[in-house]
Amino acid sequence: RTALDKRHRSGERRKESPNLVSETEVHEEMDWDQLDLNPRVLTAVKKAKLKSMREVLKYSGPDLQRLTKLSTVDVQHLVKAVSAELRKNSMVTAFQMYHEKHLFTVQHQKLSLGCPILDSFLRGGIPLVGITELAGESSAGKTQICLQLCLSVQYPSTHGGLEAGAVYISTEDVFPNKRLQQLVGHQHKLRADVPLDVIKKIKFGDNIFIEHAADLDTLNDCITRRVPILLLRGSVRLIVIDSIAALFRGEFAAKDSAVRAKYLQTFGAKLQNLSSRFQTPVLCINQVTDAVGDMDAKQSNFGLLDKKVLPALGITWSNQLMMRLMVSRTLYCEAEPEGGPADTSPPYRNILRIMEVIFAPHLPQSLCYYVIQLEGVRGRKEKK
Repeated sequence: RTALDKRHRSGERRKESPNLVSETEVHEEMDWDQLDLNPRVLTAVKKAKLKSMREVLKYSGPDLQRLTKLSTVDVQHLVKAVSAELRKNSMVTAFQMYHEKHLFTVQHQKLSLGCPILDSFLRGGIPLVGITELAGESSAGKTQICLQLCLSVQYPSTHGGLEAGAVYISTEDVFPNKRLQQLVGHQHKLRADVPLDVIKKIKFGDNIFIEHAADLDTLNDCITRRVPILLLRGSVRLIVIDSIAALFRGEFAAKDSAVRAKYLQTFGAKLQNLSSRFQTPVLCINQVTDAVGDMDAKQSNFGLLDKKVLPALGITWSNQLMMRLMVSRTLYCEAEPEGGPADTSPPYRNILRIMEVIFAPHLPQSLCYYVIQLEGVRGRKEKK
């Protein structure tokens, strides 16, 4: 059994914090008398035993009339007053969010990739809310980036992390544990910006929960039941699915496209909910398909590069994403610096790869070069 499975079955229970009060409970404690309404209307509302102001908005006009025995005009005044109270001080402009960053930390905080060049390219890193997709062909470096993020999330917030672990859901190959141990052992080289004593305090391997999902039912069970437990405990703040396409492409035939689309929408909504509820980035690796025909060719050429492939799962899945990144491997190697090693081990010969922003609400279409070295993924500035 995986570590995630063991913790799920161990029967551990999370103690609810007394400070965690829902929005509904807050409104239940509010005094109805603060509403600018006729005392007769307020008396009727209290007699109807409506628990909160939000509950008023759940009923239709006729239903409120039946519950409160009020006239149509009185009900309209009630709904208007409740709406105004709930809306009070809730409107924020984009100008405020941009210039008062200390008041809107969630909107501005990102998860660092562990490389200043890649962080600068993505304006801080991966957004905390929403689904980020990393698509590309085999050997482009998708899994390497995910592993690096699983380590980066464990750093303190002052160093771009979220001070929590990660859930890594593998749907294809065996989890690359040997490569993970390499990355852990070389963190002091990759993260030279972090004091060595801080790195030594982090138990990287103990904070990555691995789950293998061989079918959609297992994947759905993991996302619906197991992952929320770890999120509630605060044990994790990153969800990685490697890869999202493997199961959906394998379990649905071409004729079942409508069923697959509905399943994708439901699954995407669950991921969005977890991300929004716990301020947790969701990173999904996606496969690519060959662009065949004029229509596919047009869809594949949506970035800055002339690509012959496009991400799998179609427009239904694309609509679930906050940000789409595509990575690819070039035929070129980075030149070794003078006095550098003459022969580097085959997997880490500094082959240049490209990360491209296809779409994101906060980023323009752009690209950045990177290499995969023994200590991890490093961005490369384009020489002018």
